[in-house]
Order: sequence, then structure tokens, then C-alpha cells
Amino acid sequence: MEAQDTLRAAEQNLHDWQLRWDAYIKAQSEATRWAEVERTKIEYLEKQNLELTRRAESLGKERGVLDPESISAGLLALSDDHNSKRESLDVLAAELESRKSQLQGMQDSQREKQAQLSELRKQFESARGRLASLEALQHAALGQENSQSKSWLEGQGLAGHSRLGEILTVEPGWEFAVESALSSLLEAVTVEDTDRLLDSLAGIQQGHLALIDQAASGKSYPADSLASKIQGPDAIRQYLSRVHTATDLAGAKSLLAGLSENDSVITQSGEWLSRGFARVLRSGHAQQGSLQRESEIKQLRELINQLAAAEKAAVAELADIKDRLAEAELAREEAQRSMYLAHRSVSELSGQIQGAQSKLQSAQSRIELIDAELRAAAQTMDEAQIQIGEARGRLQQATESMSELEQQRAVLETQRRELAASRDDARLQVRDRSEALHRMALSVQSQKTALAGLMQSIERLQQQRGQLSARVREIAEKLQHGDSPIEQLNAQRQTVLDQRVIFERDLSAARSALDGVELELRRQEQQRQLSDSQALAQREKITSVRLLEQAVSLRADQLRDAVEKAGAVIESVLETLSDNFDTDLWAKNLMDIDAKMRRLEPVNLAAIQEFGEQSERKTYLDAQDADLTQALETLEEAIRKIDRETRGRFKETFDRVNAGVQDLFPRLFGGGHAYLELTGEDLLDTGVAIMARPPGKRVSNITLLSGGEKALTAVSLVFAIFKLNPSPFCLLDEVDAPLDEANVGRFSSMVTEMSEKVQFVFVTHNKATMESATQLSGVTMREPGVSRMVSVDLAEAARLAGVA
Repeated sequence: MEAQDTLRAAEQNLHDWQLRWDAYIKAQSEATRWAEVERTKIEYLEKQNLELTRRAESLGKERGVLDPESISAGLLALSDDHNSKRESLDVLAAELESRKSQLQGMQDSQREKQAQLSELRKQFESARGRLASLEALQHAALGQENSQSKSWLEGQGLAGHSRLGEILTVEPGWEFAVESALSSLLEAVTVEDTDRLLDSLAGIQQGHLALIDQAASGKSYPADSLASKIQGPDAIRQYLSRVHTATDLAGAKSLLAGLSENDSVITQSGEWLSRGFARVLRSGHAQQGSLQRESEIKQLRELINQLAAAEKAAVAELADIKDRLAEAELAREEAQRSMYLAHRSVSELSGQIQGAQSKLQSAQSRIELIDAELRAAAQTMDEAQIQIGEARGRLQQATESMSELEQQRAVLETQRRELAASRDDARLQVRDRSEALHRMALSVQSQKTALAGLMQSIERLQQQRGQLSARVREIAEKLQHGDSPIEQLNAQRQTVLDQRVIFERDLSAARSALDGVELELRRQEQQRQLSDSQALAQREKITSVRLLEQAVSLRADQLRDAVEKAGAVIESVLETLSDNFDTDLWAKNLMDIDAKMRRLEPVNLAAIQEFGEQSERKTYLDAQDADLTQALETLEEAIRKIDRETRGRFKETFDRVNAGVQDLFPRLFGGGHAYLELTGEDLLDTGVAIMARPPGKRVSNITLLSGGEKALTAVSLVFAIFKLNPSPFCLLDEVDAPLDEANVGRFSSMVTEMSEKVQFVFVTHNKATMESATQLSGVTMREPGVSRMVSVDLAEAARLAGVA
């Protein structure tokens, strides 16, 4: 029992020691972990401080490079320059507005003056028309068209003398009265001396003529006489001095009673009264209104002279306005150009200012960021230093604690040995096992603690390794991708160079083959032309043989008809003939038979008459046959001649047009080849096909070409025909519509060259084609629904614009 008590006491003592040992192990593990954490933290903070120090140095260098003061100074200079340019721009804008206002005013003046000129010309034309009408009426009214007296006046040299109605000046309102009193005397010819012409008046056989002495002294006559109402020759005023005047018919009647026997009275409206005499002239009389008409003619002449002077002045003013308008337009353009240059300069300065402002803002923002980052880095470094100090303190405490725990460990181990010895004494086997188990437990616990620390270190190292591996992979990938395109491109470049060598060799071979083919083609073309000539000669020979054959066939038909009329069958006759028949013997037999027939006595007494009639008919028919045969031969010869000339001229024209196409096609296409080809053998009924090979294409029919290629091919054919037989002019309707810029240039050059022989009128919307023209005509619509033609002479326009 004592042993058991001792064992229990020893075990209890060991148990108590174990508790103290566990507390020690725990404290030691915590101290170790604490020290490791603080070391790691210190290393991290020191590394962070090092990185922050490097970053601060980099930011300091960057901040030293940034110079906002110089940027601000440059910005200030740009702003001053911009403000000065802006002020000059305002001045130029005001000047431009002034120029525009001045130009608008001149344009308004020009339009107003043109309207005035148009109105003056309209009034001028109207006055001229009215004057011509009135002069024609006046000539008829004053008898200037009287042919009976006109010849006499021309003989006396008086054809140009004025009529009385042309030189009289009548007080307004008394024209009808004077016309009523003078009547036909208004047609009188004014002369210098009537006495010397009295003897020659006998030469007037028909018609009537009055002569008035044109002398006028200005003598005064009674105010109530009609003579006081006119200014003119004294003879007429003396004639009208005894004709008194009244305003109306009632006044004339009252005045008539007090007049002498030879006096008369006339009203303002033309009623002429005297004792036993009264006359009234109304509308319809030839001379009625001639004085008023003459007055209106004089007024129209004065008006025409005034209008002509006004038109001349208006034309001069309009020309002056046009000159000033051109000067104003030049001034406006110059101001506009200066305004544009100033705008561009201001815009450039604005862009520079914006760039400088952006640069300044970026520099200031960057400086602020750098300062903030530096302050944050300094603050972080200070905090890190504080934390490092604190960590070092905690590490020192942990180290001291670990030293104390190490001393406690030695005490505990001594106690453990003592207790173990006591327990061993009490219970050797149990104690041995217990000690072994206890040591194993202690070892496991120690290993666990060490394992936990190692696992943390491994985990941290693995994280760093993962980051480094990712960085390595990223760098390797960049290196791989950075080198591979260069190698790939070098490989492709080498492949393409090899292909280029092969292609150039093939191209050279193809060109050589093409030259050989073209040479063979020209040889074949020459051979074909030779064959055509031979075929033409053979066809003519065949035609001659066919004509001979037709003549022989016609003779055979005639002989056949004669045999059949004789009652024989030609086939039977041919069958009876022997192979060795003798035509001379047959002719001799025929002559013998004919002689025997002649020796026969006449049987038909009317045979001679019938023979004569038939002979005459035969002669007539033979003559007709000869004429027809000759006409047929002449016609056939003419046909053959026309065919020969047609074939020759067609072949010549075809060859010349073909040569023109072969010359013009490469010039229009910038290369290639084209030619004409006959579709038949006979030149009279053959067709013509055009074969074209633009650059880079094989020879094909024109139907397989594009729209632009068709257009240029057709142009080459048309121009080749025009070179052969030029026409006065040629109309081209939007031929250049399907052409690109290069082809339009070649087409325009060709039109310009051809225009030396042919006048071209072409419709186009292409500016490049318009530039090659010398005259432009178009339709413009300044106002909706109102269109007008506009024509521009480009040479004159260039001269006016100062280009040429």
C-alpha cells in the first residue's frame, strides 16, 4: 500500500509536473511563434521601406524634370500672342464685313443701274417704234409718198425739203383749227423762192403740189386772228390773218355778224365759218391730227435723244460700277484671305494654348500626385519605422521570454528527473512505459509546433514561388511572342522573295512567248492578207468562167429549143450520133439540101411576102437582142467594176481604220492591243468585228469587256474613223461616265488632240473632262422654277481671274 501510495504520489507529482511542463511548452511555442511573426513583420517593413525609398527617389527625379513655371511662361506668351491675333482678327472681321457691305451695296447699285438701263432701253425702243409709226403716218398725211409730184421734186432738187406741216409751230389747243384752215396746204413743200419755180410747174402732168415760200419775218398779227396762233412762213400767216378765232361755235356765230365780207372765223375744235360758208373736219380726214402728230414726233425725237444720252450715261456708269465692283470683289477676296489666314493663325495658337494648358495641367496634376505619393510614402515609412521599433521591442520581449522559459525548462527537467527517479523507484515498468509515452507525447507536441511553423514558412514560400513562376511564365511568353513574329515574317519574306524570283522568271518567259505569239500573229495576218488577195483574183476568175458557162448554157438552150421545134427529141438525136461524127460532112450535106430546096419551084405564092415580113421581124428582133446583149454586157461590166472598186476601197478603208484602232487603243488604255477582223470571206457582204485586249487581259470579244473598256474601245474606233474622214463636229454624250480618273485623263488628252481637226461638243459631269474644254455651257437655277443658260469661256475666265 505504501508502494501504491508512493506510486500514486509519484504519479500525482509527475502529473503536476506534466501540467507545469505543458504550460512551459505552450509558453515556449507562443514565444517562438511570436518571435517569428515579429521577425517576418520586421523583414516585410524593412523591404517596404526600401521600396518606398526607391520610389521616392524616382518620384523626386520625375518631379525635378517637370517645370510648370516654364510651361506657364510659355502659356502666358502664347496667350498674349493669341489675344493680339484675336484683336487683329476682330479688326479683319470688321474690315471684311465692311468690304462685304460695300460689295453688296455695289451689287445693289449694279442691279439698280441695270434695271434703269433696261427700262431706258425699253423706253428707247418704245419711243423709236412710236416715232417710226408716227413718221410713217406723217409722211402719208403730208403727201410725201405722192409718186406723181415726187419725181418732179427730185428733178428740181426739192426732194429733201420739209413740208409745211413739219415746220409749223402751233399754240397748244389750236392744232385742229389750223389743220381745218390749211387742210391740204399742210402738204406744201417749203422753198426759198417760189417765183423761179413757176415756169417748171407745167411739168407736173398729174397729182397736186403746193409750194410755200419758207421766209419768216416774225411779223405781228391781230391777237384774235389764227395767224397769231402759229409760227412759220409769212405767206401762211398772211393767209390766216383774216381768219378770226373763237373758243366755241356759239362765240363764232356771235363774232361772225361783226366781220367783214372777206373775213372768217374758226373755232378751237375746227368749225370754220364765213358768210355763206361753213366747214367742219372730223376724224377720218387724212391730214387731221398731223400738227399734233408733228408735235409729238418732235417731242419723241427729243425724248429719244434724251434717252440715248441717258443710256450712254447709264452704260458708262454701269461700266464704272462693274470696274469698282471687280475692285471691291478683289478687295473682299483679299480681306477674306487675310481673315482666313488670321483665323488659321488664331486656331493654331488656340491649339498650342490648349496643348500648353493640357501640358501644364498634366504637370501640375502629376506634381500633386507625386507630392501626395511622397507624403504618403514618408508617412508610410514613418509608420513602418514605428512598427519596426515596436516589433523589435516585441521580438526582444519574446527573446527574453524564451530565455526565461529556457531557464524554467532546466528546472523542470531537473524536477522531471527527480520525479522520474522516484517513480522509477516506485514502479519501474509503469514508470518506464509512462516515461516513454510521456517522451513520445512531448516529442509529438514539439514536432507539431515545429511543423506548424514550417508549414507557415512553406506556405509563404509557395506563394512567393507562385508569383515568381507566374512572372517567369509571363516573361517567357513575351519573349516567345516577341521573337516568333520576326522569325515568321522573315520566313514569309524569304518565301515571297523566292516566289518573286520564280514569278519574274515566269513573267519573262511569258513576255518572250507573248512577243513570239504577236510576231507569229503579224506573220499570219500578212499571210491572211496575201490569201485574201489571191482569193479575190480567184473569185474574179470564177466569175468570168461562170459568165462564159452561162453564155454556153444559153446557146445550148437555144439549140435545144430549135431541135425541139423541128420535131425531134434531143436525147434521141444524141443517141443516134456515132462517136466519130463529122461536123464538116454534116455542114456539106446541109448545104446540099439547101441547094436542092432552092432549086425547087415556089409552091406558096405568098411565101415571099411572108418571108419578107418575117425577115423584117427577125432583123428587128436581132437588133433588139443585140441591144439587150450589149446592155447586159455593159451592165455586167459595170457591176464587176463597181465590185472591184468597192472591194478595193473597202479593203483600203478597213486597213486604215484598223491601223488607226491599233494606234489609238494603246494610247487610250495605256497599253494593250486591239484590231479589226472580217467575219466573212467576200468583202461585199462580210461583217467587221473588233477584238480588244486591254492591259493584263487576254484577247476577247468586246462583249466580254466592262462598261468603261467598251466605252474606250468604241472611242478608239470612232476616233480612228474621224482621223480617216474628219467631220465638222462630233457630239459625245457622257462617254466618260464609266471611266476612272486615269482613263479620263487619257480620254481628255485624246479629245484635245483630235479637236485640232474636229470640233467636239461633249456632255459630261466629270471635272477633269471639263478642265480640258475651252467653252462651258450649262443650266443654272438661281430661283426655284427659273432656269437659264450660262456659258463660260475658260481662257477669258482665266485671264480675268489673273490665272493666265
